[in-house]
Amino acid sequence: MRLEISERTLRLAAPLQTSYGEIRERDLLLVALSDEDGAEGFGEAAPLLSYDGVSLQRVRDALERYRPVLGSAAAHGGGDPADPRAVIAELLDSCRAVADLPAALAAVDLALWDLAGRRAGGPVAGLLCERPAAGVAVNATVTSVDRAGAAEQAASAAREGFGAVKLKVGVGDDAGRVAAVRAAVGPLVALRLDANGAWSIQEAVAAIESLSPAGLELVEEPTHGLENVRAVRERVGVRVAIDETAAEPGALSAGAADAVCLKVSRCGGISALMEAAAQVRRSGAEVYVASSLDGPLGVAGALHAAAALAASGPIPHCGLATLRLFEDLPDPLPVLGGEIALPAAPGLGVAPELG
Repeated sequence: MRLEISERTLRLAAPLQTSYGEIRERDLLLVALSDEDGAEGFGEAAPLLSYDGVSLQRVRDALERYRPVLGSAAAHGGGDPADPRAVIAELLDSCRAVADLPAALAAVDLALWDLAGRRAGGPVAGLLCERPAAGVAVNATVTSVDRAGAAEQAASAAREGFGAVKLKVGVGDDAGRVAAVRAAVGPLVALRLDANGAWSIQEAVAAIESLSPAGLELVEEPTHGLENVRAVRERVGVRVAIDETAAEPGALSAGAADAVCLKVSRCGGISALMEAAAQVRRSGAEVYVASSLDGPLGVAGALHAAAALAASGPIPHCGLATLRLFEDLPDPLPVLGGEIALPAAPGLGVAPELG
């Protein structure tokens, strides 16, 4: 199996301010896997140094170490082509043995699933479960750091049919922006806050209590660390979710939060995300899927996973409406009525030139 690696930079239309810094662009590594018959699959690695501590060069080094492993792999690997899980798992285990880096493994995993879907002639979600959801409800991300801009973006999202909006907090004037967004969207649109771990336990409790009159669906990552999150959750009446803390050992099954945000890159691909979701659900918590400003291939992979998860029960709005935040990027996964439809095309359903 042949591996090709290329780099691409996507620029945001407007900077995204988070508690750990401002994001203006995303550097991605695109991978293409081709077998001896000429069939191809495509994936991407989307590390974000300020978020997950992983550099692009570290991912590239890991992918280069995977090259001989993938090069020695049989084109089809045997097994049932309608259920490629075993083949994909074997290849990923071989890659993991030489470099256990989730962002790099995710790129290979996406490409393998894309290749499997293209071979089977159907979408990846159809290989993950028998009847995937036809679409996934998503939240809009409000990026403006001033009240008027936040209100305008939120109102626009509500007019488009979004059933939930997400607002970064811990970045200044939280109370003003939260109030402005709630007034702009009305009482029926869910309002989700994301602090990216900006607060201590005491700060998180105080902030959530002061902001909760606006009517909050949940607060994501109010503080970092399982025990800190658990302490916050025990002291507030608003649902609490973990994102970055989900990478902590034992976090998926700890039951420390009401919901867990899963991401393809952090989990190590679609395969690992589905396993992680099963652990979270067994703990009694809800699971939803989001993008850390991934490119089209990463978002597509997350969408297929979310559609498969939704087949076994409702999931909260997923954070996958992020491609619209990029400048001059055609969006192959547009949001209509607050949902992204599952692509019908084989594989991930995204043209590689858009990846």
